[in-house]
Amino acid sequence: MGLEAGALEFFCVNSGPQTHYIYPNGDEVSNFKIVYLCRDWKGEPVIADGEMEDLRFFTRDEINPDMISPPIREVIRKFLTAEVLSCG
Repeated sequence: MGLEAGALEFFCVNSGPQTHYIYPNGDEVSNFKIVYLCRDWKGEPVIADGEMEDLRFFTRDEINPDMISPPIREVIRKFLTAEVLSCG
């Protein structure tokens, strides 16, 4: 993706029934994510596959959690509100 991460900060673990999802195309996933924040990086985002049309950074005000894929939506909400260090 064109980025090299610097220091990482643990944010949360996201797993459980709330991360199970069936996409409209029939693909089914059960996710387990260990999420880190990275505020120090080098490079620029680069589209690396045929599934993306756009790849960029967003400000907090530009992020609408309802537009985020359901399995990761709760992590994004917690990040935006910075309530806790554990996603549950």
